[in-house]
Amino acid sequence: MKWVGRVTAVLVLLTAVVVFSIHSYLHAPSNISKEGLAFTVNAGDSIRRVATRLEGLRLLSHPKLWVIYARLSNKTNIRAGEYRLPESASPNELLSLFRSGKVVSYKVTLLEGWTFREALTHLHKQEKISKTLLSLTDNEVLQKLTLNEKHPEGLFFPDTYQYESGDSDRTVLLRAYEKMKKVLAAEWLLRAENLPYKNPYEALIMASIIERESGQAMEREKIAGVFVRRLALKMRLQTDPTVIYGLGKEYQGNLRRRHLKQPSAYNTYLIKGLPPTPIALSGRKSIHGALHPDAGTALYFVAKGDGSHYFSASLEEHNKAVRQYQINQRRDNYRSAPQR
Repeated sequence: MKWVGRVTAVLVLLTAVVVFSIHSYLHAPSNISKEGLAFTVNAGDSIRRVATRLEGLRLLSHPKLWVIYARLSNKTNIRAGEYRLPESASPNELLSLFRSGKVVSYKVTLLEGWTFREALTHLHKQEKISKTLLSLTDNEVLQKLTLNEKHPEGLFFPDTYQYESGDSDRTVLLRAYEKMKKVLAAEWLLRAENLPYKNPYEALIMASIIERESGQAMEREKIAGVFVRRLALKMRLQTDPTVIYGLGKEYQGNLRRRHLKQPSAYNTYLIKGLPPTPIALSGRKSIHGALHPDAGTALYFVAKGDGSHYFSASLEEHNKAVRQYQINQRRDNYRSAPQR
């Protein structure tokens, strides 16, 4: 029976050699450079297909062995997405990475004061975002988003959003929409008393005007106070940003007197009350300002040329300020609106 012992010894030795070889293979470093390498596991990719692609890139030797190991160890449930393969990643590390779902994430920022179209254009400039809303009208965009809204302007919260390769513009916009709903609802609950808004949407319209008018954060409540008092007195808002919004592509950077006389649903020199929709994306501070206007007597303000404003309680005082800041002291670096 000595041969039985010898056979057993040989089998044990062979098993040890196989185990050692597989262990060495699974933990052997690859030739991935220190910069790493982008690799995408496509939706529906099997472990075998991924192994074949890795072999084609010379990142994985013996792909069949890698697949067998994954199956025997019940580790074939890899997740789709774009991965950053780390330097010298071993076959075992690659398998763990694909199973982890730790895909590469990107960031996109929607800025306060942008119009909806500016925000959408910026989204479409992001290489990794899937463009599903290209060349659609506003109504068609709302339909694609399945939103029961009449106009998309101002409905999306300006913020920085993370996304993965292949995520759609629709996905990002829906996240921005949901965040705006939460922020607006929270601010509305804490609003001051005796405001002239019928609902949160009207407050959002005011917030968007403040966003476009305010060059300094500290002035948001003061500007809101002026507009709220004008509404209470049945005075027209007479704010340039709404006129500019109503002009659309006709506006070429210079607002003229004839524009102020041009009929538009957004021309607050002609209409009473608020325009029908927001005119831009509003940040939380502007929403807060619209809902917490400063008390006071000012009914007018004029840009001083440095992004701030001079506030006046009377038309006479306002006209003097206009002569001082808009005519006499106008400079090359003059700006009436915040820099964007």
